[in-house]
Amino acid sequence: MEMNYRQNEVDQLQEELHIEIIPGTEIMTDVGSHHFVKSEGRNHGVLVPQPSQDPHDPLNWSPFWKASTILAASSVSFSQGFSPLALAPFFPYLMVQYDRSLADVIQFTGVTILVLGFSNFICLNGIGSGPGETLQPAIIADIFFLHDRGKWNTLYWVTYLGAMVVAPVVSGALAEHGGWPNFWWLSAGLSGLSLLLVVFGFPETKWHRIHPGEEQGVPTLQRVPSKALAEHVDRDASAVELGEAKLPSAHSSVVAGNPVQHVATRSHDEYLGNGRPKQRQWHLFQANTVSGHGILQDIWLPWRMFASPIVVFASFIVSWSASNMLILNLTQSQVFGAPPYNWSTQSVGFTNFAIFVGALIGLATGGPLSDWVSARATRRNGGVREPEMRLPALIPFAFVVLLGNIIVALGYARGWPWQPIVIVGYGCAGIQLATLPSIASTYAVDSYKPAASSLFVAITVNKNLWGYGLGKFVTEWTVQSG
Repeated sequence: MEMNYRQNEVDQLQEELHIEIIPGTEIMTDVGSHHFVKSEGRNHGVLVPQPSQDPHDPLNWSPFWKASTILAASSVSFSQGFSPLALAPFFPYLMVQYDRSLADVIQFTGVTILVLGFSNFICLNGIGSGPGETLQPAIIADIFFLHDRGKWNTLYWVTYLGAMVVAPVVSGALAEHGGWPNFWWLSAGLSGLSLLLVVFGFPETKWHRIHPGEEQGVPTLQRVPSKALAEHVDRDASAVELGEAKLPSAHSSVVAGNPVQHVATRSHDEYLGNGRPKQRQWHLFQANTVSGHGILQDIWLPWRMFASPIVVFASFIVSWSASNMLILNLTQSQVFGAPPYNWSTQSVGFTNFAIFVGALIGLATGGPLSDWVSARATRRNGGVREPEMRLPALIPFAFVVLLGNIIVALGYARGWPWQPIVIVGYGCAGIQLATLPSIASTYAVDSYKPAASSLFVAITVNKNLWGYGLGKFVTEWTVQSG
């Protein structure tokens, strides 16, 4: 659970709801005398995690400061993801420049992907482009609540992988009209702009919320008899709404003839949506309270997380989805630069517009759909949310990726007109690129939120190892087999 409870309160909730609360299980409704801070607006849902009573808590920040933070983080994701796959339109130029075969120059991309993955282990956050792959998901978990994570994680995947899609469009045009080295000056400029946004628009988001055991003089929540509560839940099950079920009030003095004491509960946060960072959160370097032993644990944790089936599942969903785009990136010059198409470098790069448009469609559908599916399942489950409730949202996009792969494979093999290959095949690749990684990784974060950074290091290493392996053999395979 992301909420902070004493163990005896967890025991009370388990007994009253007749469930076992394990990591990832969240209570999205008031239960008896247990009342929680809720969101404003139509849903009026319980907020997970619960914000602290501090205006500087990132969960309490105003929309302006959250937007500033996510913009700066997104700029890092975009600028650091902009270059790794920009080489595809350069391949003919690189072959001439360095007198190498196509298989050799493709290794520029393969090695970049490999180093990108393992760079995340250096200094924890990574060097070079490493932070672009792992930083933003952890920031999203720091400043946004559970019910909104799906759409914001989709934005991350569209920003990061979308940069890899847009880059070949730009690099192809620059290579044809201004020379391929000019692309790297553009990439340096984007990195400089991102640095300015981080320095002036990104406060520290890591925040320690006081656990109940750390507070002084706060009374423990009182227990409501489970039998009486069950009667109320059964009677009002049809009226349960996400975030607020019609359960006994904390101010009731009698429930089914049993006395219940008045308790100090907090169902309102006066700072919610009105907070702002404090000066210390703008310091260039934050005090590190982690011991050397803790740092070693942080380095080891991503590897240890591969023992979790949830992490393995999310890692391979992300890996296979990203590899789908990688194959298109590595083969588009071979296919469209040769007969019957004979396209220029710029025209080959423009095919990536279809992937980008598909990614925008995925941005508009994937995150909201996964949030809606999990919210609906939560209501039907009496206000108790499990991470797995998000997974049915994967189903329609699994059919999308299947359709796209079939169209591209048949189109390549039979020399179809470019329209179905690019518009349908590449478009489907963009849709699945924005949705499948987002839903799978959000499921993993819902299950292991305290380890979100390490979780994404594990996912990134797996994804980039898979991508490097594809880069090693895919060219020779396509040359030999078509």
